[in-house]
Amino acid sequence: MTQPRRMIIGITGATGVVYGVRLLQVLKQQGIETHLVVTKAGEMTRAYETDLSAQQLRNLADVWYPVTDIGAAIASGSFKTMGMIIAPCSIRTMSEIAHGTTSNLLTRAADVVLKERRLLVLMVRETPLTVGHLRSMLAVTESGGIIAPPMPAFYIRPQTIEELVDNAVGRVLDLFDIEMEGMQRWKGTLMH
Repeated sequence: MTQPRRMIIGITGATGVVYGVRLLQVLKQQGIETHLVVTKAGEMTRAYETDLSAQQLRNLADVWYPVTDIGAAIASGSFKTMGMIIAPCSIRTMSEIAHGTTSNLLTRAADVVLKERRLLVLMVRETPLTVGHLRSMLAVTESGGIIAPPMPAFYIRPQTIEELVDNAVGRVLDLFDIEMEGMQRWKGTLMH
């Protein structure tokens, strides 16, 4: 049997809702079924950073779950997925995942992804970092997750914010072997 082409997308209250939005758009283009959960703080940030209504954001996903729905399909390891991307990921959410504290559906789904040895990618949005943040990052990594802060790649010579967002999203999708159309890649240096 082949693995279902199904991805969980989490959006938290950290700045950078555009990363989650763009992931949903690209995954839809790729024909990958998306399952979305947004924290209460994520809803606040969505309203502040975008012109999307809550319903418009939900409509980008194939399935949407309230953050309080701990009985949702994504809360069970028997519900097979490719994994989960949390974009953006707040320090609070990362810390809950790092320590196995599952206070809502988003952190429960992430915990399930880790226990089932599926790929969990956290696009952590915070700077500077404290020792506590770094320890939580290490704990997530030791549990099999990937910490992937959306760092700008200036070698692509971006002209727009959208190009920077697409580069970060493309790099995360690379971790799942999902090719994003138009992804600019480093080609090495040319010596003359």
